[in-house]
Amino acid sequence: MYTKAFIPYRGYYSSPFARWQGSLQNENAIELGAATAKRWLAHKNFDPAMIEYVIFGKTVGQLHSFYASPWAAAMLGAEKVPGVHISQACSTSTTCLNLAAMGVETGNFGLAFCLLTDRCSNGPHTIWPNPAGPGGEVISENWMMDNFNADPWVGLPMVQTAENTAAAIGGITKEECDELARLRYEQYLQSLANDREFQKRYMFPIEYKVGRNKTALLETDEGITPRKKEELAAKKPFIPGGVHSSFAQTHPADGNCAFIVTTREKARELSADKNIEIQIISYGFTRVDKGFMAAAPVPAAEKTLENAGLTLKDIKVIKTHNPFAANDLNMCKKMGLKPEDFNNYGSSMIFGHPQAPTAGRCIIEMIEELVIRGGGYGLFTGCAAGDTGAGLIVKVTG
Repeated sequence: MYTKAFIPYRGYYSSPFARWQGSLQNENAIELGAATAKRWLAHKNFDPAMIEYVIFGKTVGQLHSFYASPWAAAMLGAEKVPGVHISQACSTSTTCLNLAAMGVETGNFGLAFCLLTDRCSNGPHTIWPNPAGPGGEVISENWMMDNFNADPWVGLPMVQTAENTAAAIGGITKEECDELARLRYEQYLQSLANDREFQKRYMFPIEYKVGRNKTALLETDEGITPRKKEELAAKKPFIPGGVHSSFAQTHPADGNCAFIVTTREKARELSADKNIEIQIISYGFTRVDKGFMAAAPVPAAEKTLENAGLTLKDIKVIKTHNPFAANDLNMCKKMGLKPEDFNNYGSSMIFGHPQAPTAGRCIIEMIEELVIRGGGYGLFTGCAAGDTGAGLIVKVTG
């Protein structure tokens, strides 16, 4: 449990998420993340010199990943600042915030900048030497498809872990998965109401190249697929005999987000509203049985609650990273929730999954919903590659 780590109100942003092979497909995620963060810092009149440490989160390989964190720090204007590069798939944002809170709590630094960025589009194609292979043939890896389609420990594609979880719960039907997907889409539409009033609370546009000397702004999410009842019913399961169609799962995307994590005093100084306080309370993690990744959010949430000394009754807002319908349906069954009890304003099932920044955007939306509702505790939980999961609790007051 943390007592000293705070996030300034509006001391964070998320970019819109772009569809796979869309507007951001040719951008280096490290350079784009740093450039977006630099523009955001200038927009907020925040001096990059205040940053003492950069915690850089990225999962998908990019050119010059070896230098990712110090390179990004220099590009965003913190040239004298070191940092660390965290790669933990869907849990990257959660873990980066935990490390930032830990650093502030122990006094190792007074202000950390968490920058989370990824580009699933045009994933790297890696060649590994294989001197013992016949004829010296190499070992190759297509980063996106090979890893999404086969966990080397379990030997299963990610969608199969969702099917395994649905079967283990018992009684989960395709119709239930379709209905949850339809609900999550309707919740996302809440964020677009009144000319995107909710999204404009936190969303910052990305500037990207469209030619050698021309740029454009991506100001809204790209690649959102409506979930209409009749279309959901007509869509066949992704795996024959399964319960998840392509509409009942997320899609790969591109984007970035960032947070400032600092002391209470500095957070108040930087806050857009001095009366609003955002405190990081606790972090939790888990690893479940092989091939049951979609079940991981529940024990992660339970551990996060235990670490905070709270129960689910203390939580006002819940957000999840839900790449598959089974994630949320399992959570409902195990924790006594209804699907409509959580993920107001959207979730990764609908707005997409760029890996590192996904949980960060969910946490930002959770904070903004808590502010709208007058404060309280918020719980984020989600699964990650390797049948793992992570959770985070924040408290908003004022």
